[in-house]
Amino acid sequence: MEASNNTIAKSRWYRLLPIAFITYSLAYLDRANFGFGAASGMAKDLNITPAMSSLLGSLFFLGYFFFQVPGAVYAEKRSAKKLIFWSLILWGGLAMATGIISNVNALIVIRFTLGVVESAVMPAMLLFLSRWFTKAERSQANTFLILGNPATILWMSVLSGYLIEAVGWRWMFILEGLPAVIWAFFWWRLVDDKPEDANWLSHSEKQALLNRLHQEQQGIKPVKNYAEAFKSRVVILLSLQYALWSIGVYGFVMWLPSILNAAPNMTIVKTGWLSSVPYVLAIIGMLGASYYSDKTLNRKAFVWPFLVLGAIAFYGSYLVGVSNFWLSFMLLILAGGAMYAPYGPFFAIIPEILPRNVAGGAMALINSFGALGSFIGSYIVGYLNGTTGSFGASYLFMAGSLFLSAVITLIAVKKPEHAPEVVPQVS
Repeated sequence: MEASNNTIAKSRWYRLLPIAFITYSLAYLDRANFGFGAASGMAKDLNITPAMSSLLGSLFFLGYFFFQVPGAVYAEKRSAKKLIFWSLILWGGLAMATGIISNVNALIVIRFTLGVVESAVMPAMLLFLSRWFTKAERSQANTFLILGNPATILWMSVLSGYLIEAVGWRWMFILEGLPAVIWAFFWWRLVDDKPEDANWLSHSEKQALLNRLHQEQQGIKPVKNYAEAFKSRVVILLSLQYALWSIGVYGFVMWLPSILNAAPNMTIVKTGWLSSVPYVLAIIGMLGASYYSDKTLNRKAFVWPFLVLGAIAFYGSYLVGVSNFWLSFMLLILAGGAMYAPYGPFFAIIPEILPRNVAGGAMALINSFGALGSFIGSYIVGYLNGTTGSFGASYLFMAGSLFLSAVITLIAVKKPEHAPEVVPQVS
């Protein structure tokens, strides 16, 4: 009898997922703390104008956009382990350098280069997990990886507020960049690229896992090369979908500290605590959506409704405006949680409809368009905030982007049956 997902190498879950979580957490720490630097004394010390601040906040994503696919191809053809090891060292060093520079030109170079270095991490990690977890496990495995995003912002928001108050924005960047360099050596020691390389799995466990993964590949229509995959209807639509979704997410992430810090009687420590609250709901939503997505193997149903909810919450916050800070803030909490909930199911879609030889590159292409959306979102939200003197226009912009993203999801992902038939496991 073939082993079920419940019994295949349980050690994968407690061995690999904490490592993936910590690795992506550190990547996200070094991109999200810029919002706190911008909300504190960095702009004044480096003579950064509001327009330049918007550009700096979005430059990261421009570097991220251009180098996604080459990095993912390297991870797919060569080694995700080696790629992520060097990325950890480089992005930690660049993050620390942010606390040392003395002019805005150096900061421009650092922000762009940081995006380049981190660009392959997300698709490489998704590819890595697809080699270790089966279809009925993949949404939850992806979620434990991407949980590093909201979980990091949750504690980083609080810690960064205290660090800036205690030692200033420069030391905040230095102290929050160093852990990535140290963690690189733990990563190298603890992970293996493929199950067949792992000496901590028994032969029978390796064989059961490889057999299940091979069986799943049999139900997927062959795709010759990346060119054919990139021209497919679903990849094009999901790329556009993720770009629009990311406009909402990163407009929110990058500018929430500034939005909150502008409220009356607000301090940077209070801003830090309040900025962390939406990510508590995000974590709960991500865990719930991924669990039920894996149980039903219906990915679409756990993506588009959350995006619609996020759009409605942003629009509601716009309608409330400055008349009621706490109601507006509660709606922002709902928007933040709704935007994050679908990540696990969304990134489980591509490995289920494209074969292994092109899935990593396709995920990288989709993620690169997400980076482009992040660039647009973080820049335009900052621009609208600065030129209008309020946050209403940016709320409308993010609401519209999320709603369009939900519509495209309904069009792009036709039926769960497009994936190979593997019966979901019942615990």
